[in-house]
Amino acid sequence: MKEEKFKLDSFIGGWYIPKKVCANLINFFEKNKHRQGDGTCGGKVQKHKKDSTDISLSPTDSALDEYLNYLQKCLELYNNKYPETDSLYDKYNIYKEGINIQKYLPGQGFKIWHCERRTGGFSTRCLVFMTYLNDVKDGGTEFKYQKIKTQAKEGLTLIWPSDFTHVHRGVIANETKYIITGWYNFI
Repeated sequence: MKEEKFKLDSFIGGWYIPKKVCANLINFFEKNKHRQGDGTCGGKVQKHKKDSTDISLSPTDSALDEYLNYLQKCLELYNNKYPETDSLYDKYNIYKEGINIQKYLPGQGFKIWHCERRTGGFSTRCLVFMTYLNDVKDGGTEFKYQKIKTQAKEGLTLIWPSDFTHVHRGVIANETKYIITGWYNFI
């Protein structure tokens, strides 16, 4: 898989999955209007923080099959790059929480700085994954402390630690952006 290079000490890994997989996920999203709902932040709709339309998927959704195969390859590459993740975490549970396809219309986004592990139900998250499903000029993700701003490139799959060290926010674009995202949880 083609790698998007980031500084090793950023602990952000990036690899490209096939564009066909991305197109299939966007098609699934658009064909399933009845499953779409307002995106939430902390379990609540808070459009001033996160403004999106989401579909939550479970492991039984066959639309995920091909994506999850490529995501597993990305995780293996991440573990090769950062071998401690494989030995420290031993096994991950990707199914504890739903996997979300998110659509951001022009001007929408996850606007606030945030990290993926907080107290309560989010405390078992150890790694985050996110794939940009389409190319969006000036529509990536900004990582505060790493001083990295990724570009939304179709197929680019990012994996990074879920903790406060990786506070980030979406870059608000003037185009529609699709992503798929979720978490690797401690078992």
